[in-house]
Amino acid sequence: MTDYFEIHERDGAARLGELRLESPLSTPALVDDVLVDAGSLWSADREVPDGDESRLTVLPHRGFPGGTAAEVRESFAVDHPDVDYPSAAVISSESPADHGTDAYVVSDVQSIVGHGEALVEAVVRVREAIPADTALVCSGVATPRNVAVLAYAGVDAVDATRAVVKGTQGKYLTTEGEYFLEDLDELPCSCPACRGPREDFSREDCVEHNRNALAAELAVVRRRIRDGRLRDYVEGQARHEQWLTAAMRELDSQWSYLEERTPILRDAALDAATEDALRRVEIQRFADRVTTRYRNRFANPLVLVPCSARKPYSESQSHEQFHRAIQWRAHLVSITSPIGVVPQELETTYPAQHYDTVVTGRWSEDEKRFVSEALRRYLERNEYPRIVAHVPDEGYRDVVERVEAELDLDVEYTVPEGGHPTDDDSLSNLSAALSGELKYSKREREHNTVRAIADYLLGDGAGDALFDDVRTTSRYPRLQVRDADETQLATMVPQYGTLSFTLEGAERWVESDAPVKRVEIDGFVPHGSVLAPGVVDADEEIRVGDEVVVEGPKAFGVGRAEMFGREMVESTRGVACEIRHVEET
Repeated sequence: MTDYFEIHERDGAARLGELRLESPLSTPALVDDVLVDAGSLWSADREVPDGDESRLTVLPHRGFPGGTAAEVRESFAVDHPDVDYPSAAVISSESPADHGTDAYVVSDVQSIVGHGEALVEAVVRVREAIPADTALVCSGVATPRNVAVLAYAGVDAVDATRAVVKGTQGKYLTTEGEYFLEDLDELPCSCPACRGPREDFSREDCVEHNRNALAAELAVVRRRIRDGRLRDYVEGQARHEQWLTAAMRELDSQWSYLEERTPILRDAALDAATEDALRRVEIQRFADRVTTRYRNRFANPLVLVPCSARKPYSESQSHEQFHRAIQWRAHLVSITSPIGVVPQELETTYPAQHYDTVVTGRWSEDEKRFVSEALRRYLERNEYPRIVAHVPDEGYRDVVERVEAELDLDVEYTVPEGGHPTDDDSLSNLSAALSGELKYSKREREHNTVRAIADYLLGDGAGDALFDDVRTTSRYPRLQVRDADETQLATMVPQYGTLSFTLEGAERWVESDAPVKRVEIDGFVPHGSVLAPGVVDADEEIRVGDEVVVEGPKAFGVGRAEMFGREMVESTRGVACEIRHVEET
């Protein structure tokens, strides 16, 4: 395979990459000038390699119209002898296969536009069948309204065919709909085609506008991918057409496809502005890991409290008041929509301190169902001598009472009916409820924090396997983990609520019973980063952002994944992981 497509950034299944033709294109890209032959989509005048009729050659230039004489194209090849030719395979979504090409054009995608489930199944089926570092191209489907969803599903390039055809039909396209020209009193756009008088606007101008609108929307999509915020945008954009909403929700049901491609952490805030946010991979993953990996290590009672707008919760005024009333006599767990339940040890772990949501004081039935399910699973896994619910009536108490009835619990409520958790009476009740309970130490809560984070990141039991006999230094949330000989093993990263291992910590990790996320490399000593061609094998459980151990015949190191595990193995270019520490072996 040639070096014509490289992925630079990822946002779930969406990728920001570079298609290296004569004029490099940033993807998701508009590739009209490359798809020059209307019949075959890609130029196919050169000999088909190895007689494989499914492979078509793409000329590395822009501007040849369909029907250009073969001698003109051949003379271009003579004039550019140092230019290799990237290739593309035209495939059916029903039976996709890897042909060793740089790009794959889906031949039948036009027939399923308008059917959300069918479109998603087709894209996922093709994406899973072809190598991770190849471009997926859909021709004849993109409009300004749907291209964000296409990119979110994993499409890397589109053409303007559909937008152009609609323009010739007198249909004016925008990101939220399409209009017949005769119905528009004014043009809601200021692109070059729309700047003249309305009465002079022709169907030729409409074609130009539609192309401009599609190109502009792709620029927005690329910006959103760079920022790690495409999903936030898609949740709003998909609302403009029912089949797009269906497509987005169908993608959410493709758990393995999206989860594998979604980072475990990112800098961007997570906007939970709609109920669709409950189905986001980041939120489902957090709830799943808390309820299957987290284990309470305190012997004290449990106190359930509401979340706060400020993150992390412990820095909010309300939680400072809760802490003063509790005085480390109970284990604090926050209840929140859309995250679920957040033990105090994981309050900084992505996305617990990175989300923002609309606060109305009223919970929908879907929110109550999701959070109560998370709380039920949490309490089934973790035992407490007592449970105190310091929550208001609306939403929160409904959730607790549902779980109380389901599990036949005896929950103590400390907020009077109609009261607020920060009222003097409520705080007094909370303090009184914990009277006589023993405090746990600062050392205990810090030790439990690093073990809980290890469980969350690496797997159930990892915290005890790695950090049962260690101590912590520095101040929360910048904790350092040291062994009995004062050797530093790891550092807590407060920005993401994760752990960053030293070489000694990585060696301890490999020798422990904790699940190891391992990247096997070839015989070299990496410095700075490991490129995909140097990867021999990688754990399929690795996700972007994961801490990984890097091992090879000549090196042992530790760093952070920049690709998911299977992508590291399949890819022929790009950074697989960044190296933090390495030693020659």
